[in-house]
Amino acid sequence: MNQYSIANTTREERERIVEESLGNMYSGCDGCAAGIAEMYQPYIDGVMEISECTRAFNARYVKDMDMEDRGPSCGL
Repeated sequence: MNQYSIANTTREERERIVEESLGNMYSGCDGCAAGIAEMYQPYIDGVMEISECTRAFNARYVKDMDMEDRGPSCGL
């Protein structure tokens, strides 16, 4: 069984896993990093596994890239 699964972690452990995985992402960013942290909130809340959060984010990103009218993106 996966040590990072919802079944094997507490909310506090999931918060720490996400925080440690993302590191100090706010130090040099113009604000776009908040969306990255928010994408893992369902994992922290125990609603979606971390891999599901990542897949959902990637699917949305690919879909948005197919759109003709793409807005500004993060330069990092």
